[in-house]
Amino acid sequence: MIDDGLVAPRALLLDFGGVVVTGTRRPGWDAEFAAEIRTRFALAGFDAPDEERIRRDVGYGRDAEKRWKNAMSRPREPKELTHRQFWADFVAADWPLPALALVTAEATELCRRMAELARELTFRPGLAALLDVADAHRVPVGIVSNALCGAVHRDHLRVNGMGARFAVQVYSDEIGIRKPHPGMIEAAAAALDVPVAATWYVGDNVDRDVLCARRAGAGAAILVEDEGTHNPPFQPYVEADALLPDLDALRALLLKALQG
Repeated sequence: MIDDGLVAPRALLLDFGGVVVTGTRRPGWDAEFAAEIRTRFALAGFDAPDEERIRRDVGYGRDAEKRWKNAMSRPREPKELTHRQFWADFVAADWPLPALALVTAEATELCRRMAELARELTFRPGLAALLDVADAHRVPVGIVSNALCGAVHRDHLRVNGMGARFAVQVYSDEIGIRKPHPGMIEAAAAALDVPVAATWYVGDNVDRDVLCARRAGAGAAILVEDEGTHNPPFQPYVEADALLPDLDALRALLLKALQG
């Protein structure tokens, strides 16, 4: 579905995972991470839990977080899970108290390390060309994304020479709310000094991204297909203005709107 009547945006806002990048699971990351945590425990002077228990519980915690994230597509203004909540409630609730206390105190550092290890990130084809079109027409581009650790996303952009291409980055763990909370898009638009109604928001999930755009009053809600686009946990009563296969199609749609 493509709406040819879209008004040209004054700002383009993109989801990170699924739009800016795609991610693939890094083999063996969980065992490597468990060994690192076990080393922290040994240095602190206690010997439980063992590596296999750590590995399993981190996996269970990530599964629980995924289910929680799906449920948070239902409230109008969902708050984000904190790093301390992830470790204390989803991973280590039944660990010995010294281990629980350590991972809770170091929760932010551990979330960052977990995100670094768990997935290999690759920029989606066509990203640079899309950003070139936006730059040529003086349309600032921002990122608005749910994230357990947005710092890893910032690092990926910076290390790969793409950080300066984005005028603003809004991540849920840093702002304390998560899509489909309309405040995510509102915050990015305010930072760019652009009315929300003059933005396009581009994501890959209808239950978080399109719903967030509609709640915020964005000028357009656009989906770029990625894994999970066609299998949302809940089907909200909203539709995208455009469903596109890739960033090349998004670039063409943007250029058409900008050229009037």
